[in-house]
Amino acid sequence: MYNHLLFDLDGTITDPGLGITNSVMYSLQKFDINVEDRTSLYKFIGPPLRDSFEMFYGFSGEKSELAVSYYREYFKKQGLYENEVYDGITDLLMQLKEQGKSLIVATSKPESFAIEILKHFNLYDYFDFVAGATMDETRNKKADIIKYALESCNIFEKSSAIMIGDREHDIIGAKENGLDSLGVLFGYGSYDELIKAGATFIAERPQDILGYV
Repeated sequence: MYNHLLFDLDGTITDPGLGITNSVMYSLQKFDINVEDRTSLYKFIGPPLRDSFEMFYGFSGEKSELAVSYYREYFKKQGLYENEVYDGITDLLMQLKEQGKSLIVATSKPESFAIEILKHFNLYDYFDFVAGATMDETRNKKADIIKYALESCNIFEKSSAIMIGDREHDIIGAKENGLDSLGVLFGYGSYDELIKAGATFIAERPQDILGYV
């Protein structure tokens, strides 16, 4: 039984596809790069932004930092709200709180953005703590964010906590911190990706999470 449940945000609690891809498109256009196929940018959902610009577009570190600043220019004004809560998530969080579970968000999204999104969708009060990245990207790796969440919430018994997310970064970050993990299939990661990363469990729907925790 797990008493502390760490949730990824993008692709796990909310579907941020429209807002993130619009923000990436806005940023890339600043470099005269136009993307017609929005789905080709779904790979930006989950990993740290700077890493994605470097990996997928070959940007240098300095150029990636500039790309991230352009991304945030759009995201903080509009992209934040081009987002929707997955069906069943609110009911799931309600049931978990009724069971006395401690709920925590652990996201690679800047912490202030994550809090604003949760408040916008009336989900903030379900969570005991929100752990996110820093704006200067000194804390942006999922393993570091999970560690920060565990330390901030004084969770020392690793067997009492589990990381829930849709991408390999969530699973790998959990393993690096000695946690079990639950991969979800309703987000942006595939079954093969999550299994290869070493997910302890796999859930197809939000409601299925209850059976594992």
